[in-house]
This record gives sequence, structure tokens and C-alpha cells, in this order.
Amino acid sequence: QVQLVESGGGSVQSGGSTALSCVASGLTRSSRCMAWFRQLPGKEREGVAVVNSDGSTDYADSVKGRFTISQDNAKTTLYLQMNSLKAEDTAMYYCAADHFPGTWRCGGFKFDYTYWGQGTRVTVSS
Repeated sequence: QVQLVESGGGSVQSGGSTALSCVASGLTRSSRCMAWFRQLPGKEREGVAVVNSDGSTDYADSVKGRFTISQDNAKTTLYLQMNSLKAEDTAMYYCAADHFPGTWRCGGFKFDYTYWGQGTRVTVSS
């Protein structure tokens, strides 16, 4: 059984930084993709950053140059370093993941991830 547990975030002042972590258990298959999504108040969930199964990364235009996604070597912990935060980054942030055997490709923001964390809130005050 796959479980994703996010931590980090909290309240930050505009221009400040914070970091999120997502610890994954049960991701056993060789091809894995993990991503961060967020849901702003009153809006649909949107992709923030992703580590695709081939190791490449993608970012939403709104966070490029400010956020950095990374993984540990075991590919079981996902990080999101968030710098130069803006009020519009205020949202609930969710970790998403999936895994497949062999070299099956997964990733991107439109992929239908099977596993989701419970979310962690980031509030940026101006």
C-alpha cells in the first residue's frame, strides 16, 4: 500500500522561503513519478512541479525560477523548496505519485496520479 505524507509549509511572509517534504512508502516499482500540486482557495487544483519517471523536471510557469523540486537518491522523498513567495502562492499543497514496472513512462501535470497525500497548507502574508 502506498502512502504519501507531506510536511512543512505553514505561514510565511511575502518574499520569504519555506520547504515541503513528502515521504512516500510503498513505491516499489522501478518507474516512478512524483509531483506537487496545489489548490488555491476557490480554484481547481493545479500542477506546481514534477519529477517525471525519466528524471526530468517540469514547473508551472508561475513558479519557475522560484521553486525547486528534488528527490532523495532512493526516490522515496520528494522536496519542494519555495523561495520568493508571493501571496498568490497561498494554497493547500499536495504530493502525488505513481509507480509502474519496467520503463513505463509517467509524469507531467495531466497524468492521472493514483496516490495523493493529505495536503499541507502554505499561507503567504504580505
